[in-house]
Amino acid sequence: MSGHGALERLEALLENPAVYAIAEAVPVHDSRLGGRPRTYPVYMWVVYDALLSIFRSARRVEAELQHPLVWDRMRTLVRVRFPTEPDRWLPQAPMRRHHYLYGRTTYLATPAVLERLQAIHREYAARQAVEIGLLDPDGDGSWTHPHLDRLVHSDGKVITPLFRARPGDKIVNKQTGEIRYPRAEADAALHVEGTGEAVWGCKYVIAAARGRHPNARIILDAAYVEHPGGEAADAVSMFSALTPLLPGAQAVIYDGALRGVHHQTFLRNMGLLTVSRVAAAHRIRDKNGKSVKRIDKVVYVETKTVNTPTGPIAVKLFARGGQLGVGELTETGDVAFVPLERVRIHRARSKAGTYRWYSDHRLPEEYGGGTITVRLHGNDGDASRKFNRTENLRPLPPADPDFDRLYARRNDAESINRHLDDTLWLGRAHSIGRHRQSLNLLTYALCVNGLALLLHRRRRHRFAA
Repeated sequence: MSGHGALERLEALLENPAVYAIAEAVPVHDSRLGGRPRTYPVYMWVVYDALLSIFRSARRVEAELQHPLVWDRMRTLVRVRFPTEPDRWLPQAPMRRHHYLYGRTTYLATPAVLERLQAIHREYAARQAVEIGLLDPDGDGSWTHPHLDRLVHSDGKVITPLFRARPGDKIVNKQTGEIRYPRAEADAALHVEGTGEAVWGCKYVIAAARGRHPNARIILDAAYVEHPGGEAADAVSMFSALTPLLPGAQAVIYDGALRGVHHQTFLRNMGLLTVSRVAAAHRIRDKNGKSVKRIDKVVYVETKTVNTPTGPIAVKLFARGGQLGVGELTETGDVAFVPLERVRIHRARSKAGTYRWYSDHRLPEEYGGGTITVRLHGNDGDASRKFNRTENLRPLPPADPDFDRLYARRNDAESINRHLDDTLWLGRAHSIGRHRQSLNLLTYALCVNGLALLLHRRRRHRFAA
């Protein structure tokens, strides 16, 4: 969100309708039944939490809201948005930090409420993506050549806890023998990144879509990773809830965390292509442990019979690095591999609601020069011969001409991770515990999506004038 001031981002947040829809779903106590009435509307708890992403700490948010220009501007924006609903208007006195902490702890960050808020956010984010021209079912692209505007990219992100200590750590005073247990993040764990680096913290999976304009990014969802090594499984669970809301999505961009079982679920159950690198057979490393050469797996796929002018011929199909090709075993036991050009990818839906995927490839002249169709999803036949088809054969492998164009969108996932770090005070979490941090991520998404909507509507208004 570079290039846009804090006040502009605040205005974009207050213009985001998802803020008020989320607030309406919070089951707060009715003050008419007794108790002290609320000084501020419920949506201000959501707004205050979102402002952590702009001002980086709750105390800084309180200080900024105390400025008359900021608070008066917020009051004006709300009155313009709800001219006939005075119960939504903001009072003259600015909101304080203790008001927010009460609402967050008592209502927003409770598991049941948070689950409902995340569901509402998913629904709004999916519609907002279409509004700014992303994931449009009537948009450009095809299964053979997916369009960049119809991709969803996702990645894992470990958020550094507020405390350096880990559960069970203790500090012993060498002079008095006193033992003290420092505060620690109970929900944190040791997660291994794709680079092999171990990182301590709470891990989340974030899904987003990106347009061609600056700040045209919509964060669709975020999910907590329950256990170390479980990123891919939790990502699949997140997409299971998200995909029905994205009928215009064509493909998911992810790193090597996805394995065959996950690709199978995306293809077969969700009807989405996956664009991801294939795990290497092994790597050659230098003395410092840095990979200097990658050795791809070459795996037998199946044998098909094709008709040629000279009669039928058996074609042995192999996959190398996820790419389909023909091959013959040499005297040394190696495979003489010839990659096949991809012509078309097509998808069919069964009555049961699952999807079948196939790709057509052009054969070399010595095999008749026609096309051959290969199944991309796994079935019972593959399982019986213990062949993991989706692990070894990809619709869009790294050697495919479309791969680099599509996979480059993964850079935006890294950009989200970096920007998220920039919103944290000293690079550490805003709050303690997975549920409060999940709330922080949700409201961070409200800020990002609100700015994307605001800029899109400005462009539309400018072009219409």
